[in-house]
Amino acid sequence: MPKHVKDIQTAVDWLLQSQKTVVFTGAGMSTESNIPDFRSRSGWWKQIDPRTVATTEALTENYQLFHAFYTARIQALQDVLPHEGYHVLARWEKRGLIDLIGTQNVDGLHRKAGSDAVEELHGSIHMMKCHSCGKKASTAHFIDGHVCEACGGKLRPNVVLFGEMLPQRAWQRTLSAIEKAELVLVIGTSLDVHPANQLPMMTDGRVVAINKEAHAGYTFDLTIEGKAGELLARMDEVMQS
Repeated sequence: MPKHVKDIQTAVDWLLQSQKTVVFTGAGMSTESNIPDFRSRSGWWKQIDPRTVATTEALTENYQLFHAFYTARIQALQDVLPHEGYHVLARWEKRGLIDLIGTQNVDGLHRKAGSDAVEELHGSIHMMKCHSCGKKASTAHFIDGHVCEACGGKLRPNVVLFGEMLPQRAWQRTLSAIEKAELVLVIGTSLDVHPANQLPMMTDGRVVAINKEAHAGYTFDLTIEGKAGELLARMDEVMQS
């Protein structure tokens, strides 16, 4: 019997039965679109640990490095396309099978694939703002090294830096949906990043984890180990058969 056949059928059955389903995604969803997971051992960019760069301290004290790091990330995303798993989720949303996607990713691939009900828990790398006054700015102005037109402050991507609070609207909407969910699909996340990793545990419904590796310290109703995009595509095929 092919690997995961029984588990995939169970997950599909639960999805079709569920009256309210929330999807929660992380970096493992993006890596299949050839976006490196910046927490991997090999590092992300010139072997610099992003946890020392994606901080307010780096922004204020070493803006040149901060700017170079995020410019590289923005440019690396320009030609990246969503893999089939993203398109599967978008189709499920349009069929009414998914109520909300809460994502830890800042790359915008869910929206690029056509999903509309998306809450970006760590912000978006495609939007810029002034760190001092919060005024919106263009990506071109950030990349070109401009300062804020309103106050002369430093421009930055509208992402959550290490140590910053998550955007409250995205947090509350995702939490509310998860609390009401009958099914939560946790896809491509190690659940290492606090506090977003608490969210999937806030449901009384079933939780299905789809990830390349098992989650130490977590118990789910169903765990399917493998690549997120491939497993979502197989679930979609089973659903259509």
